[in-house]
Amino acid sequence: MGLIYSYSIYLPPRNVAGALVRLARLAPPGRRPSLEVALPGGDRVSLPFTSGFKSDPVDCSAGETVELDTSIMFDLDDALREYCETSGPDPGEDGRVQIGYVYLTIRFASWAHPRYTEMEFWAATSGMSRLFARSGRIRETFTGLAAASGAVCCLFDTGDGAPEQVCWVHDESASEGVSGSRVPDLRAFAAAAWPDP
Repeated sequence: MGLIYSYSIYLPPRNVAGALVRLARLAPPGRRPSLEVALPGGDRVSLPFTSGFKSDPVDCSAGETVELDTSIMFDLDDALREYCETSGPDPGEDGRVQIGYVYLTIRFASWAHPRYTEMEFWAATSGMSRLFARSGRIRETFTGLAAASGAVCCLFDTGDGAPEQVCWVHDESASEGVSGSRVPDLRAFAAAAWPDP
């Protein structure tokens, strides 16, 4: 099994629809919304992605976990340019490159705090995982999505049992492990510092 690195965004459940609409804006140009998703609370969104590589409507209104297959455009940086040279995707004239599939798992009751939703974006290949770790633009995309969506925290995880890295928390960029001074334990931090959604 290869490397599976991920970014996780924690946000109140009422903010998920807005986060998905913002995520859809990062899809490659020309991709039309074809996936209808029913969310808890009655929100419905149309997305230019698939679920299980199908466009059949998805009903997660009861709060079930949902898996989406996304393709996201990122602004170029040195790490992304190198990835393009070795792995094939060509940058667009707008200075962005399509990376996909980036798999998205939405857990409406996260393990860190059951009243918060976790949106976990994970890389499909080991090469993409390494890119997730090296690219500042990829990090900025996910922390920017967290900030714009009213999230409380964004973490980077290498999936190897090491502590996650906090990259954004409460409207501030950060760079420390979950076992660091600011976030000694994610569940304790969530219980103490995340407002009741």
